[in-house]
Amino acid sequence: MSALVGSLLDVVGLALYLYSLVIIASAIFSWLFAFNIVNSSNQFINTIGRVLYNLTEPALRPIRRFLPDLGGVDISPVILLLIIWFLQSFIARLSYGM
Repeated sequence: MSALVGSLLDVVGLALYLYSLVIIASAIFSWLFAFNIVNSSNQFINTIGRVLYNLTEPALRPIRRFLPDLGGVDISPVILLLIIWFLQSFIARLSYGM
């Protein structure tokens, strides 16, 4: 495999890793917001919440369409993280020939 393809796969793997951190941050923020731990009237907090929502919702929405209603428990971030970790493993095996 050429060095260019290996480098591109490394960049994609890094982007997937960073996106998984955004998903985790979004899930934690949603819990903090739901339990009124953070001040929801603060403009800065609302901006962070909107940014995290806008970054994660396009990927979570298709997963939520296929999930049954679990009574207020949203496991779509967990499923998306599993998909991302699978892709990272696949990319690592491709780029390093494992």
